[in-house]
Amino acid sequence: MTSPASAAVDRPACFCRDCLHDLEFDARRCRACGSPRLVRHRALASLNFAHIDCDAFYATVEKRDNPELADKPVIIGGGKRGVVSAACYISRTFGVRSAMPMFKALELCPAAIVIRPDMAKYVRVGREVRRAMQSLTPLVEPLSIDEAFLDLSGTRRVHGMIPAKVLARFALQIERDVGVTVSVGLSCNKFLAKIASDLDKPRGFAALDHDEARTMLAEKPVNFIFGVGPATQERLIQRGFRTIADLQRAEEAELMRLFGGEGQRLWRLARGIDDRRVVPDRGAKTISNETTFETDIRDFATLERLLWRLSEKVSSRLKSSELAGSTITLKLKTGDFRQRTRSQSISAPTQLAARIFAVSRELLAKEIDGTAFRLMGTGVSALRPSSQAHETDMLDRRSADAERAIDGLRKKFGNAAVIRGIAYDGPEKGES
Repeated sequence: MTSPASAAVDRPACFCRDCLHDLEFDARRCRACGSPRLVRHRALASLNFAHIDCDAFYATVEKRDNPELADKPVIIGGGKRGVVSAACYISRTFGVRSAMPMFKALELCPAAIVIRPDMAKYVRVGREVRRAMQSLTPLVEPLSIDEAFLDLSGTRRVHGMIPAKVLARFALQIERDVGVTVSVGLSCNKFLAKIASDLDKPRGFAALDHDEARTMLAEKPVNFIFGVGPATQERLIQRGFRTIADLQRAEEAELMRLFGGEGQRLWRLARGIDDRRVVPDRGAKTISNETTFETDIRDFATLERLLWRLSEKVSSRLKSSELAGSTITLKLKTGDFRQRTRSQSISAPTQLAARIFAVSRELLAKEIDGTAFRLMGTGVSALRPSSQAHETDMLDRRSADAERAIDGLRKKFGNAAVIRGIAYDGPEKGES
């Protein structure tokens, strides 16, 4: 009988990402196909946790659909007062980054081609990628439309190969069948898998085990650890913790005394320890839509019209996802970039635009005090299956039936087939 130790020696520690051929550990190119794209790690056969992230997802989808954009800098985002939703890797070489104000991005890369986001298309493509992930393992934990954690423990017998090869084959399949590229991080836990996926972008594949993680983490600043925002970072710096190495030198009890439960979390993650499980089917927590205006707006009637459009879009996404929610949130950003967020819970879940608008409008009315706003959004949370939304709909059956009739007409004849009076004010601008 072969011992576990000797069996591990027989498992591949190096293979070709393009043809999956096993290679010697010190190989530089695949002897079967000549590719230089090799995966190499001594612990390769024992790593089961993966983080998969689509590369510059929105921009890559647009380049897929328009090959003429392949070698051009592309930015996905709203108008000049909007922000960057995504930037292709060419535009990133100019310093463009996600969430950057659009005017700043265009200053850095004036030749960029700006494309307004098409969320419906990105959701469709994201679902294709998600289904392919779920064919590898039932343990898929989505983080966003284009990334997820996977636990492939115990799947070797099903796939006939180690998880690393399964993931390399998956990356090839997505590139071939969906037309987008992914980067893969493989490790022994979620925290390290997420770190690994960022090491070799785009079209990357990196493996990282616990033994090497501590050394690699040491030089990083404390905000490299997820959940450490500016406020927490400042508190840590005030106590003398600037780098992860500083956290590694501290005793667990000391960090817990200073920072409570967060101190214990920091102590563990600084050492690459993460016991979180991959939790499948998390689903969306909030469905929302927002728009950045071309010029600041303080007029209630104008804001009201825009709010109706946002409510309709949120309603459409809820209906297509077969979800309803019982908490409605209004988001406003002032001309000086200060944010206001107001929420209200309702008695039963809804997916109706009229209900979302009515509650959002009440919240908006309370904020009209002469302030000019540059951004507005509305969203629904506390989500559940829409089969549980009938109680709210019953409160105004006539309104619900009318809205669904309008949905049917738009589905058949297009969104412009029916326009409610409050919604019309000429062409829409500035959405992001």
